[in-house]
Amino acid sequence: MSIKALNIAGKRLITMAFVAALAAGVAGCGSTSNFTTGSISRSSGRPLETMSATELHAATTKLGESYAKNPSDKRIAMNFAAALQMDGDADQSLAVMRKLAIVYPKDRDVLAAYGKALAANGQLEPALDAVRRAQTPEYPDWRLVSAEAAILDQLGQRDEARQDYRKALELKPNEPSVLSNLGMSYVLEGDLRTAETYMRSAAQQPNADSRVRQNLALVVGLQGRFDEAEKIASQELSPDQAQANVAYLRKMLAQQNAWSQLKDQDKAKAATN
Repeated sequence: MSIKALNIAGKRLITMAFVAALAAGVAGCGSTSNFTTGSISRSSGRPLETMSATELHAATTKLGESYAKNPSDKRIAMNFAAALQMDGDADQSLAVMRKLAIVYPKDRDVLAAYGKALAANGQLEPALDAVRRAQTPEYPDWRLVSAEAAILDQLGQRDEARQDYRKALELKPNEPSVLSNLGMSYVLEGDLRTAETYMRSAAQQPNADSRVRQNLALVVGLQGRFDEAEKIASQELSPDQAQANVAYLRKMLAQQNAWSQLKDQDKAKAATN
């Protein structure tokens, strides 16, 4: 596996871990029920996260051409922003969504997707504001509640985030994306065993999608069970992509172990001085 391939796999894994938890909050709200974040067109329905790096870049370029012709088209702009985000261009994704939010200042879909783009850029407080403005208190949408929780998680507000996840589950019982998001909350805290429990419950739901199963593979891999992680990932990805993801996890965990060893050595030296 080349270093370039590892870097690509790593970028997409990190994107999955810290951004995809918001995906459920930006699809299916309001009137555009046919829109799905992560698909490149109404006709293909091919999830972005299952594409190779080359396929993803080609899809992003194609969407960019469509967007250039009609930047105010809501569906095209949102799909283009999602593709840019997966392709590693969070800045341009945010620029697309910011422009669309000006055109559709009260649209719940747009505000939610804008919040996702802000969060991907590390602008968490504005992201939280955008998602909350998209919500209708008297008719709360579980997707937006889950998206708000994911942002709160990244702000380190774990208790508030988990209250929101459970509220979302009250609104939509056994929803796999919310269970997966709740599992990701424990990933961010470093509690991988609890995370796996929620991830497995999510993956067992009949309407679980590719993102949910890939998150399960990630959590299993982070615990060092690489063969099992690759087996789970290969159900969603090509063998090369699954191997690339697992190879990155191995490298990442090896680096973490190396840093831990260095820190232990530094502590030991300081104790003897």
